[in-house]
Amino acid sequence: MFGIGGGELVFILFIVLMLFGSDKVPEMARAMGKAMAQLKHATNDIKSEIQKGVEANGLDTKSLTDLTGSFNAQVDKVKNDLMGDSIAQATKVQEDIEEITGPVKRTK
Repeated sequence: MFGIGGGELVFILFIVLMLFGSDKVPEMARAMGKAMAQLKHATNDIKSEIQKGVEANGLDTKSLTDLTGSFNAQVDKVKNDLMGDSIAQATKVQEDIEEITGPVKRTK
């Protein structure tokens, strides 16, 4: 949970209890719960609005998934092509440098 261990959570709860007192902690917990519920409700509303917009434009989630999948495949192909060219060029440059400099031996 957020990268916080059990001991750290107990310490945070102790500090909160010391700062706000035992009578304010339940009110704060209720307020946090309400805020989380409102956030979840807003997120679900946004998802449903997006879904309605997609359906209104004649698209469904399967076609969008296929579209994004093919788009990602093309992007990956271009990345691989560019990386392959870059690696080939870097290897050529390395070979050219080794050819020009020859073996270098250390001298003490």
